[in-house]
Amino acid sequence: MQAIAVLPQGLEEEGAKELLALGAQSVRALKRSVAFEADMSCFYRLHLQARLPFRLLREMARFQCDGPESLYFAIQTALDWEKWLHPSMSFRVDVSGRCHGLTHSHFTALQVKNALIDLQRNLWKVRSDIDLEQPDLCLHLHLNHSGGVLSLDGSAGSLHRRGYRAAMGVAPLKENLAAGLVQISGWDGCVPLVDPLCGSGTLLIEAVSAAIDSAPGLNRSFLFEGWADFDQNLWQDEIKKAELSKDLNKKLPLIIGCEQDSQIADQARNNIAAAGLQKIIKIQNSHFRELLFPKQKGLILCNPPYGKRIGSNANLKNLYEELAKFIKINASGWTFWLLNGNRELSSSIHMKASRRFPISNGGIDCRWLKYLIH
Repeated sequence: MQAIAVLPQGLEEEGAKELLALGAQSVRALKRSVAFEADMSCFYRLHLQARLPFRLLREMARFQCDGPESLYFAIQTALDWEKWLHPSMSFRVDVSGRCHGLTHSHFTALQVKNALIDLQRNLWKVRSDIDLEQPDLCLHLHLNHSGGVLSLDGSAGSLHRRGYRAAMGVAPLKENLAAGLVQISGWDGCVPLVDPLCGSGTLLIEAVSAAIDSAPGLNRSFLFEGWADFDQNLWQDEIKKAELSKDLNKKLPLIIGCEQDSQIADQARNNIAAAGLQKIIKIQNSHFRELLFPKQKGLILCNPPYGKRIGSNANLKNLYEELAKFIKINASGWTFWLLNGNRELSSSIHMKASRRFPISNGGIDCRWLKYLIH
């Protein structure tokens, strides 16, 4: 099948690497997405084990359309709807892109909905309900200059939600973005890992989950389990493989998070426990000045506030200067990665980054910066 993985902007290359490693073929990085080919086993595997995508879309049909009327008829013949969308099933329509005569996504989605409901009424005299939150079938239509691509979304909600994070900080880092940042950093579980401003613990949880091969899609359901061609045996095989790959007994170095706010530190501990990693990740409730680095040199990952959602530049400038000074004194020989969305603040570190990766964090233009501490 032809498919698309929707990704955070800036993680396209890392997403392509991940898909290849999980068995996808003909992988091509695009803007905020990766196109690929997969068989059904691989498609199921990606839902279980891929850490970076927001969504995985399975292409079902391509067609020409140049306005509402041609779209209406193209949709009705795009699939064997008697097989794929019985009136007992609810559905949702998501739209991206535009083409001639179809420039408003809400109107376009309405036209797709009308085409399917009219078809159902002709076939069965009854129609499906629309469910925006928990549909049985989620349709995705992408429009471009040459027409439309109709796909099925394998999940109702975004794949970045792992299920462990009931508690979040004020400006939470999405789980898939955190996983991508860890992947770029190259941390593989062989050296200590420290987050001096860990917030609700997402960076550390994603890092450790990857290190022990804990599949992020286990213990959740997917829409493809209700698709017309769902293969229960293939799905169970992939679940077994994912369960067997998880290694909670893997020997890992010290992994420490530091959080000054006691409530947020408790949130981090709760999230870590929900992820089943409480024996691996330690949270210290203190100012980072009280943090003792392990003797073995390792990696520091950090997502401090940058004044877009929380904090003021004046206070944050002091925080960045103090953090940089502390790390220079106490973490010589370590590698320091920092996510920053404010150039003025990153200049307060008074170090030159050896690598810079452009990343979009919830629409904020950020840089994932690598510093070598001498």
